[in-house]
Amino acid sequence: MSAAGSSAAESGDPAGPSGLLDVLNVASVVLDTEGRIVLWSPQAEELFGYAAQEALGRYAAHVMVHARDADLAVRLFADVMATGRSWEGAFPIRHKDGGTRLVEFRNMRLINDRGDVYALGLAADRSTVRRLERDVALSTRMVAQSPIGLAVLDTDLRFVSVNPALARINGLPAADHLGRTVREVLPLLDVEGLEAAVNQVLRTGVPLVDHFTQGRTPADPHEEHAWSLSLYRLEDARGTVLGVAASVLDVTDQHRAAVEAEAARRRLALVADASARIGTTLDLERTARELADVAVPELADVAAVGLLDAVVAGRRSSLGPAEPAVLRALAARADDAPDALAAAGPPGEVARYGPDRLVTECVRTGEPVMVTQVKDEDLARIARSPEAADLLARAGVHSYLAVPLIARGEVLGALELKRARNPLPFGLDDLLLARELAARAAVHIDNARWYQNARNTALTLQRSLLPSHPPVTGGLEVASRYQPAGATTEVGGDWFDVIPLEDGKTALVVGDVMGSGIDAAATMGRLRTATTTLASLDLDPAVLLEHLDRITSGLDHSIATCVYAVHDPRLGRCRIANAGHLPPARVRAGRPPELLDLPTGAPLGVGGVAFSTTDVEFAPGDQLVLYTDGLVETRRHSLDERLEALLALLDGPTRPLEELCDLLLRALHHPDNHDDVALLVARARS
Repeated sequence: MSAAGSSAAESGDPAGPSGLLDVLNVASVVLDTEGRIVLWSPQAEELFGYAAQEALGRYAAHVMVHARDADLAVRLFADVMATGRSWEGAFPIRHKDGGTRLVEFRNMRLINDRGDVYALGLAADRSTVRRLERDVALSTRMVAQSPIGLAVLDTDLRFVSVNPALARINGLPAADHLGRTVREVLPLLDVEGLEAAVNQVLRTGVPLVDHFTQGRTPADPHEEHAWSLSLYRLEDARGTVLGVAASVLDVTDQHRAAVEAEAARRRLALVADASARIGTTLDLERTARELADVAVPELADVAAVGLLDAVVAGRRSSLGPAEPAVLRALAARADDAPDALAAAGPPGEVARYGPDRLVTECVRTGEPVMVTQVKDEDLARIARSPEAADLLARAGVHSYLAVPLIARGEVLGALELKRARNPLPFGLDDLLLARELAARAAVHIDNARWYQNARNTALTLQRSLLPSHPPVTGGLEVASRYQPAGATTEVGGDWFDVIPLEDGKTALVVGDVMGSGIDAAATMGRLRTATTTLASLDLDPAVLLEHLDRITSGLDHSIATCVYAVHDPRLGRCRIANAGHLPPARVRAGRPPELLDLPTGAPLGVGGVAFSTTDVEFAPGDQLVLYTDGLVETRRHSLDERLEALLALLDGPTRPLEELCDLLLRALHHPDNHDDVALLVARARS
């Protein structure tokens, strides 16, 4: 009984009708002792097809039964009237339309207050009865054997039915649920949220499917579990709200797996982020800052990066058991923990850590040091001074982790991590992640140490290999520029060349060896020498690139792009071939600047790819701009945008070529572009 029905019964008011009897559509027929019909209900009219005026007063056997079944019907009637025993079963009846229907009967004898005897027959269509029986049996069996917890709550949110699975989930017998509210049965759950969800389903009728909830039950009061809850409003055939059906599926294992997978995904994302953000330059301090920025706040609330002072000076360092560690602070980052940040010390400051300090132990042994729960006595071994220990205590630092920065077998310093606002202590996963970040950063830090000398050597070599050319050669006026990407960035293999040829012709070359450093500069020198030699043979540009391709293939792992053009002033034309390089720009008087439509070709060193020569008009006053990708490429803009910017700069008044070179470098070469630039501009003379 629902709560509404109970209240009505207690108050004496009539309860609302049930829809089940409407579904059965039970017919009532009353016979006298002779078998005549004396009462005929509207449901009987519908079941048998006869109106009351057609049935009343007639023998039931003549109205309701086929002649072939009349004797059996009479015997059953006589037995009920004589013995008083009820008869139950299915009997074929005759419908008014002449058809036969199987009807479920409940026949019994009645006696009124005067002692008169009657026979009452309750009848319902057998197929309807059987369908309801199957539905009830199926529902009962499924509810009882389902591995999913199932319950029915009335409109007062009290349990009226609980299956065995939910009893096991909640850790209480089904009987202990009945008549009690969710708050009374499961006080450890988020009862307010659950009651709000149930009331919403009762009010709107909209099901709530796969609602995630967490909590503890008497079945496992010490462990948090997770469930998927679905709620459906129950209504009878008349639409009266009976309550809410709830299905509960324990998804604790899936939830824990999802949490672990999300943690693993975040760790991988952090490692990927570190790969992109750490080592963007070969600047020592910037690399350290990048490491600290990646660690906070994803891994720690406070991160500090320190290097052994000897390492910063370019010397190897090893500590004995009784030696202190002299560390130079390179970077510190804190997430809303100013006291802890102050305790780390400003970047550039050198601090001496005694042999008993945890960071000293870390750099001496080359092994991580982790204090899961920091106690007061631990702070003195973590901080660089008593004042710093007080700051860490004030900040609420409760967990500490130091991992060594190791590159090529040498301990360079340490990454120190602290947690203050994050309530979780460092764990094994955090340790593995910190070691991965430190290992990646250490390589970049070590590279920065040795970079400057190698860069200076490479830059000197490269500048010695680049040509110096007169401003006028053959039929061309020429200007050029070479610019490294920056004072602290590796030199590359970009080059240009202006090669005088016979008959007043001139070869123009711009190329880019992929890679950087001394190897790239040396490869560039070899290719420039080969180009100069081949140009003297007056080869077709495509044929010359084929020879360069074979030469580059013979160099170790070398690939280069190149544009080679030959200007013939007598014909007023240029013959150009391209090996995977950006297209040259042509500027002609009275016309908008354009990028020459050349077959791109494959880079030199790929091998086995044919090149094509394109013949373009190049009249007096026309300009040809050849450049490497360092001039136009940036991380923040598409290449098409940058090439449009190049053409826009060229679409201006005629300038001296030296001034034009300066303009292009100033406007296009982005300071954050980690690539060098070779630029060559030629103008045809009359």
